[in-house]
Amino acid sequence: MNDHRLKLDHLVIAARTLEEGAQFIAAKFGVETVPGGAHPLMRTHNRLLNLWGGAYLEVIAIDSSAATVESPRPRLFALDDPAMQRRLEDDGPLLVHWVARVDRPTSLARWREQYPERIAPVTAMSRAGNTWGLTVPDDGAFPAWQGAGDGVLPSLIQWDTPRHPSDALPETGIALRSLTGFHPRAEAVSDQLAWLGAAHLMHVEQTAGAPALVAQFDLPDGSTLTLGESAEQAAAREEEARQASKRRRTKKTDTQDEPETPPQSD
Repeated sequence: MNDHRLKLDHLVIAARTLEEGAQFIAAKFGVETVPGGAHPLMRTHNRLLNLWGGAYLEVIAIDSSAATVESPRPRLFALDDPAMQRRLEDDGPLLVHWVARVDRPTSLARWREQYPERIAPVTAMSRAGNTWGLTVPDDGAFPAWQGAGDGVLPSLIQWDTPRHPSDALPETGIALRSLTGFHPRAEAVSDQLAWLGAAHLMHVEQTAGAPALVAQFDLPDGSTLTLGESAEQAAAREEEARQASKRRRTKKTDTQDEPETPPQSD
């Protein structure tokens, strides 16, 4: 088990294009993202939004203008997965993942060498002058433990410079209130989070549906915004919509069946 508690580094919004992702965030939060840069190794690019407390939100998409690579490796965060591409096509930008930060003196690379069954390979990455190591499975999928992952378990990151990228981002006043992971194998997810030293960063719940992340944010105007939805939450929302539609139809029928009031005689 890790003796040092990890920190939340950033949340990941995947999008079919960077423009779609930026429009999605602007519509949701009322704040524009700022350009991040390109990841040459992964052939992806991103935009960023600062969050309170030294974290940020990343919008990431495939970079169609990236230079051709002779032997390209699978992109991170399952962006090459046809199933993920269908989700982004059908549903638009999605909260798909999160990243936890490993601070020094712990060495992420050495930690991985000690526990290769627990920690995915560490890939050296760069963007706009920043360099870091990030755990990325060789197939580009999400990190997993005992077959459970699906974006709910975090990738691990270690920055090569003492200054975190969020320090250079414009303040937004947006704060992450809570992060909840829903997974059919919640026990395995909880076990890995505890082993990593990241259990305090996310609440885990069992679900009978597909894995999902749900993040709640406090906005500067005092309101709360939620990104993501579990299968149970989606079912409850759809049932509430059906009941509301049924009540409207019943009210309309009752109004139509009311007898006309006869004219009053003087």
